[in-house]
Amino acid sequence: MHKSAGKFAWLHWLWISLVVMVVDQITKQAITASFQYGESKTIFSWFNLVLAHNTGAAFSFLAGASGWQREFFIILTLAISSVLIWMLKNNSTNSVLSIALALVIGGAFGNLVDRTLHGYVIDFVQWHVAGYFWPAFNVADSAICLGAGLLILDSFRKPRVAAPTHPASKQEG
Repeated sequence: MHKSAGKFAWLHWLWISLVVMVVDQITKQAITASFQYGESKTIFSWFNLVLAHNTGAAFSFLAGASGWQREFFIILTLAISSVLIWMLKNNSTNSVLSIALALVIGGAFGNLVDRTLHGYVIDFVQWHVAGYFWPAFNVADSAICLGAGLLILDSFRKPRVAAPTHPASKQEG
């Protein structure tokens, strides 16, 4: 392998991040074009599509704050994503870890686009059962959760240890 190809090999994992971002933004645009804010449509007895705006983070954490949370979450997303990209760059030979990081990065940037353009994140998927509703979420949130699950799974895997190399010409006698 060419030295420069190895140095930038980690970049090929970012196609996953790009796909997540594109699918996330397309689905959010489709829902925004089809629904009024707060409108909900039952698809199955346990699943709705709904147009919701989340000015906070997961589960609307800090959504009721006075507005400072927008910049806070933008800065936090950029800082965490920088660390995740650094981790990806330094662990690109670990496929499970790289996919996990790419999913989280793509989800984070998908929601970052919303927060930057609108001041809130567009959510539209809603699960419910027996009158109990899970907070609405989106494709980016799903990618983040899937990536986090893969990170946990990867943490239980035994690290590969390279076998020691012994020159064939050296033999003890």
